[in-house]
Amino acid sequence: MQTCVETERLILRRITEDDADNLVELDSDPEVMRYLSGGEPTSREKIVSEVLPRILSYTGDQGFFAAIEKSTEEFLGWFHLRAKHGEPEDEPELGYRLRKIAWGKGYATEGSVALIQKAFSELGARRVYAEALAVNITSRRVMEKAGLRYVRSFHVDRPEIPGSEQGVVEYELLRADWESLRRGPQAPG
Repeated sequence: MQTCVETERLILRRITEDDADNLVELDSDPEVMRYLSGGEPTSREKIVSEVLPRILSYTGDQGFFAAIEKSTEEFLGWFHLRAKHGEPEDEPELGYRLRKIAWGKGYATEGSVALIQKAFSELGARRVYAEALAVNITSRRVMEKAGLRYVRSFHVDRPEIPGSEQGVVEYELLRADWESLRRGPQAPG
C-alpha cells in the first residue's frame, strides 16, 4: 500500500483500479450522494468508464486518496487534493466523500487538516479551497474546523439536488493565514 499521508487514525493512499468496488459501494448510498446527485447512485459502468479514469488521471503529489482506517484497514471513503485540470497547480481544491460509518467521528476534519498541511509544507500551495452546497452544513463545518474561511457563494443549476437553489459556497485558506495559524498568537510587542 503506497501511503501518501498518515494521521493518527487514517492512512491516505492513492486510489487504484482495485478500488472500483469501494467506489461503487460509496456512491451507492443515497445519503452519501444526497448533496451530489440528489441521492441517485453512480452506476458501476460510470465508475469504471468515467469516474475511475478521471481519478487516475491525476499524477504527482496531487490527486485522489483512499481513506483507510488504521485500526481496521477498512475503506472509509476518499479525499482529494488537486488542482482541477487547467487551473493553477498552487491552488488545489480539497474534497472528501466518506461512508456513513465514518460520519461524525472527525475523520473528514482529520484527513482535511493532513492534506492542507501537505499542500502548504510539501507542495508549495499558495491557496487551498473547498466547495459545498450551501445547505450542506456538515461539510461547511468540516471546512471551518480545518481552518478554511468562507469566501463567496455562487449559483448552480442542479434542480435534482434539494437545496441547490441556495447555491454553492467556497471556502479557502491562504498560505499566509496558514503560516499565522501555525505560529499561534503573537505576544504584543
